[in-house]
Amino acid sequence: MSIEIKIRKNEPIDRALRRMKKKLERENIIKGVRAKRYCEKPCEKRRRKEKVMAFTAMLRRRHAS
Repeated sequence: MSIEIKIRKNEPIDRALRRMKKKLERENIIKGVRAKRYCEKPCEKRRRKEKVMAFTAMLRRRHAS
């Protein structure tokens, strides 16, 4: 999977880097690379998913009222 960013005419490099980072974030590439950095046991994966689900449920309850 390759990401291609074309630098526009007279565009500063820092702005092009910012566009590239936003594109990577939108496509969840950075999150995927960080997740595959090391092997995760199935029970750890389940525990992490349950923790995320509990957090999102707490946020929904907090903003529902």
